[in-house]
Amino acid sequence: MNLSNAEEQLMNLIWEKGRAFMKDILETYPEPKPASTTVATLLKRLQEKGAIAFELYGNSREYFPLVDKNDYFSKKVNVMIKDFFNDSPAAFASFFAKETALDNQELEALKKIIEEQLKSQKP
Repeated sequence: MNLSNAEEQLMNLIWEKGRAFMKDILETYPEPKPASTTVATLLKRLQEKGAIAFELYGNSREYFPLVDKNDYFSKKVNVMIKDFFNDSPAAFASFFAKETALDNQELEALKKIIEEQLKSQKP
């Protein structure tokens, strides 16, 4: 599933809320808030892509995600690794560690995560 930046922003709001009516979504948007017609169009596109669904309460729709946030971003990162790093997670990790200006504390945290992964994969 490929979402535009605007669709991802809206999905993040829905993931954060869990379930939300249009008015809740509009209130959550940061300034400058988009027009309600823009949000309605984005919601329709997300439905067509299978990212969200809704339950009808009278004339109001309560939207909820059909796609897990971690699953979506994991697939997105894996596509990026394949397309930009010759399908090499190590090349991606090297780029990430060097180019994102991580401070010592963040590098230590990353090191700890890697060490824990190594321990959990030992036979």
